[in-house]
Amino acid sequence: MNTIDELKVFKQLESDVRSYSRSFPTKFQKASGYRLWNSEGKSYIDFFAGAGALNYGHNHPTMKAKLIEYLVNDGITHSLDMATEAKEHFLTKFHDVILKPRNMDYKIMFPGPTGTNAVESALKLVRKATGRQTVMSFTNAFHGMTLGSLAVTGNKFKRSGAGVPLHHAISMPFDGYMGKDVNTLEFIENFLKYSGSGISLPAAVIVETLQGEGGINVASTAWLNGLGKLCKRYNMLLIVDDVQMGCGRTGSFFSFERSDLKPDIICMSKSIGGYGLPMALTLIKPELDLLGPGEHNGTFRGNNAAFITATEALNYWENNSFTEEIEKKSVIVHQALEEIVHRFPELEGERRGIGLMQGIAFPPGIAEQISMLAFEQGLIMETSGTDSEVIKLMPPLTIDEQGLMLGLQLLNQCINEIAAKQKAPIAHV
Repeated sequence: MNTIDELKVFKQLESDVRSYSRSFPTKFQKASGYRLWNSEGKSYIDFFAGAGALNYGHNHPTMKAKLIEYLVNDGITHSLDMATEAKEHFLTKFHDVILKPRNMDYKIMFPGPTGTNAVESALKLVRKATGRQTVMSFTNAFHGMTLGSLAVTGNKFKRSGAGVPLHHAISMPFDGYMGKDVNTLEFIENFLKYSGSGISLPAAVIVETLQGEGGINVASTAWLNGLGKLCKRYNMLLIVDDVQMGCGRTGSFFSFERSDLKPDIICMSKSIGGYGLPMALTLIKPELDLLGPGEHNGTFRGNNAAFITATEALNYWENNSFTEEIEKKSVIVHQALEEIVHRFPELEGERRGIGLMQGIAFPPGIAEQISMLAFEQGLIMETSGTDSEVIKLMPPLTIDEQGLMLGLQLLNQCINEIAAKQKAPIAHV
């Protein structure tokens, strides 16, 4: 069956807003670990991991067993924010395994099932807590597709989809945006310090410590520490968006653990559910737990099936072995990408990222060619950056070394082919 016939139903009946089915034009049938199979039986290595929602891979066996057992025993599936055993077990284990060992004191809010729900609740909360309206965000940031989240998102294309002006936010340069030798925090402080800047004091700053969608831009530890001090100096609350970078993507459970940051609010989603089931958290310093009952709610904020798998996923974080495993794999990826950059200087690549969120930035057009060719060869990976200029490697954290090396070999073959085309002489007619 050709691709056109295979995707006929989707083309006829599904909205044109669909995107990933265009990037990966096949009909998938099953998945396990780091592999997917289409309806024709072709196997694909997954370096995409559900855009970061599948850090523990597809159909994780112990999570699946726990979920099946829960469903067979008629466990509660939907409960709004009522008290359930499944939620109690998650709350207790999250406190004992994640928060308590890190000396972190947060109340846990379930804002709804997605990352943008967590961000919206955080924006609402900081405005209530401070009485101020403006929230500072950063160039190339991505925080979600609802209006409040779009207002603090940098991508022009995504912002244009709002259809209305996006207010009460101001964008400032992220670390490195103005060049490697420019400390953008000094630039930002000039706007906060002087009364003629035209900027009112923000209620909060929202930041990704590593911008995934924005092009795999890593904030240095010094910059993050400076940002934390800047927030304290000017009485601004600090929101860390760990929707995609949390749950081990950068190595540690929270992406900011490499710094001295102590966020007032942390937004989580994607892999917090463990199995790819919808779930989100807003972690709030106790003194900021100011929203009254029902002041922020949502019908699907009590996904008990996700509580079951999320609780099981926390087993990975009971000691440091998983972090050490991620760090070993990240070194393999780092070395492989650096070798590619040096082997093909004509492609002008630049390796970026940390942990198992790494990639290579190229001149416009090359990353998209690599992604398309990789898919044809059986490797699923997406691009990032405002011009899709970065090829992004985001495999499941649980991928074994053999699978990681296979994927990297496929990537190397694809880039080799693209480089050969770049060198090919132009035929004259």
